[in-house]
Amino acid sequence: MEEDGPFGRAEALLRELGAGSLAHPGGTLLAHLLRVRSRLAGWGARPALQLAGLCHAFYGTDGFPSALLPLGRRGELVAVIGEEAEAIVYHYASCDRKPSYPTLAGPEPRFHDRFTGTRRTPVPRLLHDFADLTAANELDLADLDPAFRERWGPDLLTLFTRFRPLLSEAAWDDCGRTLGAVE
Repeated sequence: MEEDGPFGRAEALLRELGAGSLAHPGGTLLAHLLRVRSRLAGWGARPALQLAGLCHAFYGTDGFPSALLPLGRRGELVAVIGEEAEAIVYHYASCDRKPSYPTLAGPEPRFHDRFTGTRRTPVPRLLHDFADLTAANELDLADLDPAFRERWGPDLLTLFTRFRPLLSEAAWDDCGRTLGAVE
């Protein structure tokens, strides 16, 4: 664990809130979050996106409902990782995937917030961050679990092919290595 700085403080908060003992595919939630951050770092993601990768499940997600912090305590996460990274975490956690995914890479992206029920058009940087974080999260699971990759790999490849305009080149290349040949 990095002792100083936002990464170390974020990991300490994750441990304090029980992420190290919360079951998650591939081990614990903490192990998954560390791998997602590492993957983003390997892709050359800026520190705010890496921090968001490390903390992306703080409020639960559409696919993993266990929250470490309630939304009313967002300020605590902001104090640890900063406003930019926390905004990415909130955006990721709040995504209602079924209505959002089909539109995000299109000409009029519509993001559905599962917490508020509102719809909005995210700024381009947030769309790109969301796409890379989604890829890092799902590719971690696909790497670890052949049954997951067998069951969800084709759907993920379809999703990431649709997200290609939003994905960094490194993320797109990793999609190909992990999920199968892509052009």
